[in-house]
Amino acid sequence: MNTSQLDRYSLKHYTRLMISFFGCLFVLSVFQYAFLYFKGVVDTIFGISLVLYVVHQIGFTSIIGIILTFPFNFWENLRPRYGFNIVFAILTLLLIIEAMLIGYYCTTLVPLGADLLGYSYSDIKMTIANSGGLAISLYLLLGIAVIIGLFLGFYRITSKFYHKISRMYPFTIILFSIFIATLFTEGKPINQNKTQYLAVNLYTSSTEDNSYTADVEYPLIKRPESENVLGAYFELKEEKPNIVFIMVEGLGRDFVGEGAEYGGFTPFLDELTNKSLYWENCLSNTGRTFGVLPSLLGSLPFGKSGFMELENYPNKLTLFSILKNNGYHTSFYQGTTGSFDNVEKFLRSEKIDFMLDKSGFGKNYALAEENSGGFTWGYPDKELFKKSMTLARDKEQPRLEVYMTISTHEPFTPPNQDFYEEKVAKILSERSFDSKKKNVIEKNDNVFASLLYTDEALKYVMEAYKKQPNYDHTIFIITGDHRLIPIPMRTELSRFHVPLIVYSPMLKTTRKMSAISSHFDVTPTILALLNGSYEMKMPEKVAWVGGILDDNEAFRGTKDIPLMRNKNQLEDFISDDKFFSNGKTFQIDENMDLSSSFSGGSKLESKLEGFTAMNSYVTTKNKILPDSLAIFTVQKEKFTDSEMVWINSVYNGKNSDKAYITARDLAFKKEYDRSLLLCRFILSEVPGNIDARILTGRVNGWRGNYDKSIEILMKCIKENPEYIDSYSALFDVYYWSGKYKEALDLIETVEQNSSNVREIDDKISRARALASKNGVLASRK
Repeated sequence: MNTSQLDRYSLKHYTRLMISFFGCLFVLSVFQYAFLYFKGVVDTIFGISLVLYVVHQIGFTSIIGIILTFPFNFWENLRPRYGFNIVFAILTLLLIIEAMLIGYYCTTLVPLGADLLGYSYSDIKMTIANSGGLAISLYLLLGIAVIIGLFLGFYRITSKFYHKISRMYPFTIILFSIFIATLFTEGKPINQNKTQYLAVNLYTSSTEDNSYTADVEYPLIKRPESENVLGAYFELKEEKPNIVFIMVEGLGRDFVGEGAEYGGFTPFLDELTNKSLYWENCLSNTGRTFGVLPSLLGSLPFGKSGFMELENYPNKLTLFSILKNNGYHTSFYQGTTGSFDNVEKFLRSEKIDFMLDKSGFGKNYALAEENSGGFTWGYPDKELFKKSMTLARDKEQPRLEVYMTISTHEPFTPPNQDFYEEKVAKILSERSFDSKKKNVIEKNDNVFASLLYTDEALKYVMEAYKKQPNYDHTIFIITGDHRLIPIPMRTELSRFHVPLIVYSPMLKTTRKMSAISSHFDVTPTILALLNGSYEMKMPEKVAWVGGILDDNEAFRGTKDIPLMRNKNQLEDFISDDKFFSNGKTFQIDENMDLSSSFSGGSKLESKLEGFTAMNSYVTTKNKILPDSLAIFTVQKEKFTDSEMVWINSVYNGKNSDKAYITARDLAFKKEYDRSLLLCRFILSEVPGNIDARILTGRVNGWRGNYDKSIEILMKCIKENPEYIDSYSALFDVYYWSGKYKEALDLIETVEQNSSNVREIDDKISRARALASKNGVLASRK
C-alpha cells in the first residue's frame, strides 16, 4: 500500500464528520431553547418541541450528508485530504450560518427568509450597528471559535466508537432514508433548521409564478368610496380640518386598551381609546415598518419587497398628493435617517412640502443613547415631538402632518431608562399577571419601559398640540406599524394586530368598533369624510387596495385583506373571518385568536395567488393608474444615450455615496460638466442625497454662478439645518461673491442650528474679519 492510499480519508472519516456536524446542531438547538426559556418565550427547554427540532436537525444533516458525499469522494480520490478539508470547511461554514440565523430568530422571534433580499446593504449595516454592532462582531468571533472547537471536539470523540461506524455502510442510503422520514414530520419555525428554512424560502420566492392575465389594463381602478362612515361622528368646522397621523413603532393591540394581554404600560393611550373612535381589531398590512407608510397613507399594493423598495415607482395616488392638490401643507417627521427603507424617496415622489429627519434637529435636542458600538437610531420620541412643536404653522392653511416614532424599537433604551424600568416593576407588583406573562415582562423590562416612555411622549405631544393653530379642528389618527416583535405572540395573526385610534375635539360621540379593518381602509375613509363635507378636487377614479373602515361595534369580518409578513413574504390572507397562513386556514374569533386549522382553504389560497399575481403586474408594469388620473405622474429626468454610457462607466447604480465621491473628484479636477452630470443622475435616483446637492452648489460657485449656488445651498440648510457642510459651502460662496453682510447673518443661523459649528470656526472667523474690514459690523452698531 503506497503512502497516498494511507493518507487518504475514507467514508468512515466522512461519517465521523457528519456525526460531529449533527452534534454541533444539537448543541445549537439546545442553546436556542435555553435562550428563549430565559427570555420568557417558552415554558421549558427540554420538551416535545426540542425533540421535533432535533428530528429536523437530523433531516438537515442527512440531506447535507447526501449532497457532500460525492464531492468528498471525488476530491479525496483526486488528491488525499482535499475532500476531507473541503467538506470540513463547508460544514463549519454551515454551522456558523445556522448559529447566526438562530441568533436572529432569538432576537426577532421570526426566522430570516426571503425578506433578506428586500434590504439594501446600507439598511442591514445600519440595523446591525444600531442593535449593537461592536458587541455583535465580538460575539460572532467568539461564536465562530466555539463552533470550530465543538466541531473538532465531537470529531475526536467519534474516534472512540470508530469501529462501530464502519458497520454503518451503506451510509448514504441511511441518510437518504432519514431525510425522507423527516419530510413527514411537521415543523414550525421554532423547530426547523434555520438554514434550510432560509434556503427553501429564497427558492420559493424566486420561483413563484406571478403571471397575471389581465381582464382590464388597470385592475385596481374604481370610483372613490362615497360612503361617509365617519361623518355622523364629527361636528366639522367650516374650514378643512388638520389631519395628524402618528405611526407608533411596535404598537400592537396586545399592549393597548381594554382587555390588552399586556395591559397597563400605555395608560395615556388606554384613556384616549375611551375618548375616541377606536378600532380594536385593526390590522397593519405588513409585519414590519417598511409597509406602513404606503398602506396607511396610500392604500397601495406591496410590490415584491414592499412598495417603497420599487426601483421605479408606478403612478399612484396617496393622501399626501390628494390633500396637497387641495391646498394642504404636507409634512413628515421622524427622528431617524430618512433614507432607511426609502422613506425619503417615497415622500419626495409625493412632492411633500417638508420633511424632518435625524439630520435636521440641531444642537438643542438629545440623541437616543448610543450602543456599545457608538451607533444610535436617532432622536427619541419626545425629542421628535418637541422639535416638531417649534416649527412654524400657518393658521390659514390646513395641514397633513405624519409622524413615525422609533423609541419602541430595538435596542429599547429610552431616556431615563432606570426610572421607567422602576415603573415597570411597580406595575408588575400592582397588577395580577399570570406567571408566564410576568416572566415575559421581567425578562423584557426594557421593552415595557420603552412603551411607558413613548406613551408619555404621546401624552406630551397631544397636550402641546392644544397650543398650535386650529387645534380645535384637528383630527388625530394613532396606530401601530406592527406589533412589538421581541414579545412572544399568541398566533401568526398577532404581529399584524394593531389599535387604530381616531381622536378629535370635533367628535360628537365616541365608539369602540370590533369589526376587522386594516390600514388599507384608512385613506379611503378619511377622503370620504372630507369629500362628503367640503368642496374637494377629488380624482374621478382611484386605485385603492382597501375600502371603507368597518364601524360595526360587534365583531365581524367582511373584507379580503392581504398581509405581507416580511419583505418578499406575501404569504398571509384574510377573507371575512378566515385567516390563511403557511398553507392552512384558521377561523378568527372575537378575540382575534385562531382556532385549529381546517380544510377548505383552497378558496383563500386562490385569492392570495390572484392578489399576488395582480400585485406583481400593477407594480412592475406601471398599471396602478394611467397618467391621466395621477396627480404627480412618474417623471424621471431624461439623459441622452451618450450620457448614460458615461454614467454607467463610473457608477453601477448601487451606492450613491461612492458615486458622490467620484463626482467630487471630478470637480476637484475642474471637470465641472462631468461632475454636475453625475450629481444630476445621483439626485434623480436619490433625491435626498444632500452631499450631491451641496456639491452642485459648490460647483456653481466655482463657476461664478453665485446666485444659483446660494439658492441651492440655502435650500439645503432649510431642509437640513443641522448639517454643517451646507454652511461651510455657503460661507465660501459668500466669501467669493463679496457678500459679507449675508455671511455675518449666517453665523447666527449656524450657531443656533448646528451642534457641529466648531468644525467651521475658521470660516466664521474669516466672515467676522471681512465684515469688520468692510464696515459691516460698524454699520450694525
